[in-house]
Amino acid sequence: MDDTPEQGILGWRGLRGDPSLADVHRSVSVRGSFFRRAAAFAGPGYLVAVGYMDPGNWATSIAGGSRFGYTLLVVALVSNIMAIILQSLCARLAIGSGRDLAQACRDAFPKPVGWVLWLLAEIAIIATDIAEVIGTAIGLNLLFGIPLEIGVIITALDVFLILYLQRLGFRWIEALVVALLGVIAACFFVQILLADPNWGDVIRGFAPTTQILTNPDMLYLALGILGATVMPHNLYLHSGIVQTRAYGETHAEKREALKFATIDSTLALMFALLVNASILILAAATFYAAGRTEIAELGEAHSLLSPMLGSAIAPTLFGIALLCCGINSTVTATLAGQIVMEGFLRIRLAPWLRRLITRGLAIIPAAGVTIWFGQSGTAQLLILTQVVLSLQLSFAVFPLVMFTADKQKMGKLVAPIWLTALAALVAVVIAALNAKLLYDFVT
Repeated sequence: MDDTPEQGILGWRGLRGDPSLADVHRSVSVRGSFFRRAAAFAGPGYLVAVGYMDPGNWATSIAGGSRFGYTLLVVALVSNIMAIILQSLCARLAIGSGRDLAQACRDAFPKPVGWVLWLLAEIAIIATDIAEVIGTAIGLNLLFGIPLEIGVIITALDVFLILYLQRLGFRWIEALVVALLGVIAACFFVQILLADPNWGDVIRGFAPTTQILTNPDMLYLALGILGATVMPHNLYLHSGIVQTRAYGETHAEKREALKFATIDSTLALMFALLVNASILILAAATFYAAGRTEIAELGEAHSLLSPMLGSAIAPTLFGIALLCCGINSTVTATLAGQIVMEGFLRIRLAPWLRRLITRGLAIIPAAGVTIWFGQSGTAQLLILTQVVLSLQLSFAVFPLVMFTADKQKMGKLVAPIWLTALAALVAVVIAALNAKLLYDFVT
């Protein structure tokens, strides 16, 4: 008997209802030869990888690189490993249960618990959106001289880009994201060549050190990098967009879909690690090496790149990459917001209305900070949003691990014991680091 989503009802409190992202659900064909089927699954992982290049990550990586050199590179590496494990579970949950993470939480927990998890997920998405709004506005300011206050408002108009691409088809959205990722990677490749870092120090930066745990300031930035990499909204996002593929309902077809989806996300996250680490390497090789350990603002980093690297093109590449990051983050935050609201609450809003609501919640604090404090305030807000994301992460990770380890919910695609053990370890480590952060703040 096929493991259809509704046949797993014994493990859930109710029927799934409408599928995730119903307008594009199972819209991408996976028929053809082995290689055509594998290629058809390429794409969702790169939308997830955008979390590595979110503008909030720039702030934490630049601050970490300028203040502590290459030391926090190991955090980027560990975060990447955590992300690979957790995103593979997202694909498993989606394919095995037919639910995204938001739907699974709604169908597994009592209503009060579901409402709390929904609220926390919304806070995470708002934090993501704030980082995206500020980053895009700074990119517009650096490239075109548009004031930050106006740039923040302009970012609300990106809803029309998303609506247009959704009408064309989901593969067009993926194509835009991959193209912009390519531009970002090219920009950083040139900047790293100009910076000419000490590659021996770079390699040593990937070695673990207890200093990260004993230094509260370093731990704060480390958690910011973790929050910007293993992002809560990515877990909801991946479990929804994997279901845009029109894989079959037999166990063999689902098993193949899971294999291809896991390969896609793993390769995308490995590629993203290179770009993510490049931000920190650039800051370490440029600012830390020159003794400018206080650099945290994106605008200040942009203005110093030209004199410090001796190249006029460096700040332009920096601005282009930042603007591309903001646009990419718009796409993923939009889809994640739709998945969370529809999954938890069964509320289906027009995409433009859903986007404007989340945009409004992000623009109000972002605009207030930019008007009142200027760029120095936006830098602190960017780092704070990433720490908020890290603190919210456990509330998405623990349910994910629980669901994928439950045979009643997952059927034959239940996670093997070794994978569950690894994921549980990741969840505990994240929770312990957050507890340490809160303890340091209190004391």
